[in-house]
Amino acid sequence: MSWRKIPMKFPGTCIVCNEKIPVNEIGLWAKGLGVKHEKCAQTNELQCIVCGASAGCAQCEFQENCDIPNVSQLCICKKCSEEKDTFGSYQKSVNKKFPILNT
Repeated sequence: MSWRKIPMKFPGTCIVCNEKIPVNEIGLWAKGLGVKHEKCAQTNELQCIVCGASAGCAQCEFQENCDIPNVSQLCICKKCSEEKDTFGSYQKSVNKKFPILNT
């Protein structure tokens, strides 16, 4: 799936930084994924969905196969992945960030 550059007809929330994208600003959109700022598409480091810190892309075991601009923004850092009840923490964080997925 490719990201399309569009002028925003409605305000949106960036799936990378979680900040607003106002009407008429250029955003990148992908069906089923959402929108993100153009500057956020340039990122070489993802944020952990659980704690918000760096996901540790440079040390990730999947680094060679990962295409950061095109992967999900729902990565988890090594520290959080080693915590007790990792999946529960991950679910809570995703549900909090994307309440529409709770339906």
